Amino acid sequence: MLASVPVADLAMLAVGLLAAGAITGLLAGVFGVGGGAVVVPILYELFRIFGVDESLRMPLAVGTSLGIIIPTSIRSFRAHQAKGAVDMTVLKLWALPVVIGVVAGSVAARYAPASVFKIVFVVVATASAVRMLFGKDSWRIASDMPGPTVMRIYGVVVGVLSALMGIGGGQLSNLFMTFYGQPIHRAIATSSGLGVIISIPGTIGYIYAGWPHMAELPPLSLGYVSLAGVALVIPTSIWTAPIGANLAHRLSKRRLEVAFGIFLAIVSARFVASLLA
Repeated sequence: MLASVPVADLAMLAVGLLAAGAITGLLAGVFGVGGGAVVVPILYELFRIFGVDESLRMPLAVGTSLGIIIPTSIRSFRAHQAKGAVDMTVLKLWALPVVIGVVAGSVAARYAPASVFKIVFVVVATASAVRMLFGKDSWRIASDMPGPTVMRIYGVVVGVLSALMGIGGGQLSNLFMTFYGQPIHRAIATSSGLGVIISIPGTIGYIYAGWPHMAELPPLSLGYVSLAGVALVIPTSIWTAPIGANLAHRLSKRRLEVAFGIFLAIVSARFVASLLA
């Protein structure tokens, strides 16, 4: 498959992935997300160019995204934690339920059609964008976080959806925490830690899910994880994540919400177009 692609095209794709890594790390720091919402559509197009079958293209992009998110989330989490902005109580309560959800989502990825991944992506991204762009402080379920039972149930849901979207859970946890009256900066910082919890078991799960299709996947793939994609995107994403985290703490609440909302709206529109194509 690689032999059929001109060297110039390979070079351009490599440069594109390095640039995508820089953007991924920046957004991971600014928005408390692992950057999957940016990387997944880019990888999707990359694998299309390489001729990966449509039925495998989306799960390969999602699995590779989860692998990329691991170091980016760790770097972003440490930067936010250093500022004392992470709610460790929430993070500890979510840890086990989120992992359970990620495992369930990874198993589902082995059998789900490509459209399922895209639909989940669009629904969650659109809901988050609407909340960030048009939401008001009065849009709250409560002024404090719910009890442990509700938190654990939500943790499972976050894990499942994040595994199917190839994200670190930032969009979902940001939405949830702001609906329960938490400041956007704290929600973003806590979300960065959630990305660490989601990405590691998620990557392992997608290796398992894609194992039966190894013969159909591009070279240097391990299940639904492209090692080449991971290797090219990670270096620049690690470098720019702390820059994004520092920027997040300098922006006003409203500017951060508007920027996050526009970002998610663009991502949602991209996948709607893909579904309608």
